[in-house]
Amino acid sequence: MKKGCRYGTHRVISPEGTLPQPAIKLDNTMEIYDNEVLIQVSTLNVDSASYTQIKQACNSDAALMEKMIISIVEERGKLQNPVTGSGGMLIGTVKAIGDNFPKNRLKVGDKIATLISLSLTPLKLNKILKLSPYSDQVDVDAEAILFESGLFAVLPDDIPDKLALAALDVAGAPAQVDRLVTEGDIVCIIGGGGKSGILCCYQAMLNAGPSGKVIVVEFSEENAKRIKNLNLATDIIVADATNVMDVYNKVMAVTGGRGCDVTVNNVNVPSTEMTSILITKGQGYVYFFSMATSFTKAALGAEGVGKDINLIVGNGYAKGHANLTLNIIRESKEIRELFEILYV
Repeated sequence: MKKGCRYGTHRVISPEGTLPQPAIKLDNTMEIYDNEVLIQVSTLNVDSASYTQIKQACNSDAALMEKMIISIVEERGKLQNPVTGSGGMLIGTVKAIGDNFPKNRLKVGDKIATLISLSLTPLKLNKILKLSPYSDQVDVDAEAILFESGLFAVLPDDIPDKLALAALDVAGAPAQVDRLVTEGDIVCIIGGGGKSGILCCYQAMLNAGPSGKVIVVEFSEENAKRIKNLNLATDIIVADATNVMDVYNKVMAVTGGRGCDVTVNNVNVPSTEMTSILITKGQGYVYFFSMATSFTKAALGAEGVGKDINLIVGNGYAKGHANLTLNIIRESKEIRELFEILYV
């Protein structure tokens, strides 16, 4: 077997000298190097910002969406949306393991979810078996490569594979909420009715406790109703998060002008950065989980309105994030039942 770099640089075709995520094209031949794992892929979970962009570009036409996804993989050797720069994650079965891949981590036949982005994962897409514009999970006949440095989780026996995939795809978000939110905090979850938002709401309600507030800003009436029925917020605002001053005024009314200690942005559309910043109090935290975020807009916008706050990039990895998120599914019967309807 050929010797590979721990970080997968041996797979980079262009530009030379970079890592797989920012690379424009990867080598997606499926002959593994000595420190790689070959995965037989069953389902891709395309990240929300990317899937929304693809759906909009294709006018929700499933056939056109299939062609677009196939063309991206053919061009780049990975599923990295050229507009959003993001990817998603996958589930599949371990097919082969390189001789120098760390011992006792995996065995052939293990069913795993990768906890790294498809935007850096070499992918050979043979065929799309099932795609719906209304679900970001795409069933495929494909193979993929996991690098030595790549994170993964062996799929649990007590949670269906697609349900676990849906939860693990956004596991970084509730894990970061767990780090940031403390008892008595005022928290705002922008885009609280989606998959990551629901998990964040659950964790925020748990951490903030009875003396805190969890405010959800949600564009969809249906999603807002879902949050209310699940009792996952103390206050719900139905509004367009791109309308900065409208959301600002409504959040200030709820908080008595104080603003939020922690704001979590989960939306899948651009231009919500300043909404998140304005509703957050001085030296508070804004966690941008959304891959639709422009970090230039966020950084320069905060400066422009004189906001001394902590802006956190939406790193999808946090230590222990997989277990924390799967435990939410185990603890909350209502969330599990909802996700089973949506994803299984």
